[in-house]
Amino acid sequence: MIDSHCHLADEAFRPDLDAVIARAKEAALERVLIILEGGNSREAEQAARIEASWPEVRVSIGIHPHMAHEFAGDPERARDVVREQILRSSSARAVGEIGLDYHYDHSPRDVQQQVFRAQVRLARELALPVVVHTREADADTIAVLKDEGRGELRGVLHCFTGTPALARAGLELGFHISFAGIVTFPKAVALRETAKVVPDDRLLIETDSPFLAPVPFRGKRNEPMHVRQVVETLAGLHGRSVHTLAAQTTANFHSLFRP
Repeated sequence: MIDSHCHLADEAFRPDLDAVIARAKEAALERVLIILEGGNSREAEQAARIEASWPEVRVSIGIHPHMAHEFAGDPERARDVVREQILRSSSARAVGEIGLDYHYDHSPRDVQQQVFRAQVRLARELALPVVVHTREADADTIAVLKDEGRGELRGVLHCFTGTPALARAGLELGFHISFAGIVTFPKAVALRETAKVVPDDRLLIETDSPFLAPVPFRGKRNEPMHVRQVVETLAGLHGRSVHTLAAQTTANFHSLFRP
């Protein structure tokens, strides 16, 4: 199995990082994709520590929409920060997470869009996939991916909680759809119905840890080993064995991120 999206470089894991990595390996995780905030030196340092003990891990680097305001007036600087860090990192495999978040609006929407566009252009320049965060911004997110991707962009809509229409739009772009622990929540009935119609070869699994721990760990700190609960839920929805779906999502990860 592969956790295709986790924040293992987050401060929440600093005290017991080695134990978290050991539990992930014991849970048969081949690797994880660690999401790093572009320009965050503490996260970069922790990622290097992880790579030293788990060389198979890979990273994705980007400016989250919550932080887009730091680049107001100069969105191309976000692109430059991310490009420089990606080129320094031998384990970098994607640009992200990037996108739009109109729920919290921590950054002005026009600034979010400018920073998002600049990073999509960077992904095209570097021939890397994008890891996309979108919340209450479906139409604008798809518009940016179409405008700036120009049909050449690969990527994933991560921690998917959107509508069937958003899933279809993502699939039409050739994107993968990744599900996290939310798909296990009792009230996530509509999300599970959407998950059923995503083709097996476009599915990814993730934890988004330390956030969104799946049932039965809900309310606790999440960690990569808990991705098994996600794959078990999706396997049931797709009528596959856990082993089969775990193997399929692993193959999907390799196809997209080319680790």
